[in-house]
Amino acid sequence: MKAVVYNNYGPPNVLEATEIEKPKPKNDEILVKIHAATVTSGDVRLRSSDFPPLFWLPARLIFGLFNPKKKILGHELAGTIEAIGKNVTKFKVGDCVFGTTTMLKTGSYAEYICLPQERKSGVVARKPENLNFKEAAALPVGAMTAMYLLEKANIKEGQKVLVYGASG
Repeated sequence: MKAVVYNNYGPPNVLEATEIEKPKPKNDEILVKIHAATVTSGDVRLRSSDFPPLFWLPARLIFGLFNPKKKILGHELAGTIEAIGKNVTKFKVGDCVFGTTTMLKTGSYAEYICLPQERKSGVVARKPENLNFKEAAALPVGAMTAMYLLEKANIKEGQKVLVYGASG
């Protein structure tokens, strides 16, 4: 499959289109054919290693001191499930989904990605039918955060919720 990788920190020309092995889903994962991915300020900051001076060393220790640990950037995506692991119950082949790769060891600048069905390392949900793939790919970080908090708070129908400071 095709992917955009980077092996060194730097300007955009460190990104390289290359062929890599197509991933295979583990028992609790889904294989997503990516139709759309975003380029976020976080991706740019990671690629260039442009961190504030106080956070430069801690960030490099986390993301790779000399070279990036995560070779494929991309935090948000939308696509179609092509295969599922044997323990997957929340999704089926053909489902249209959107999600984030934030804590995964790989990113969404590729043709395919495996995502866990559970909220361990990444977050994935069914794509709203009224959104196309490009629109859905732009949602994950904000929308998934809101969805997680609503589930965590155990909000029930009819309850009132105050959303304070959701402007970014």
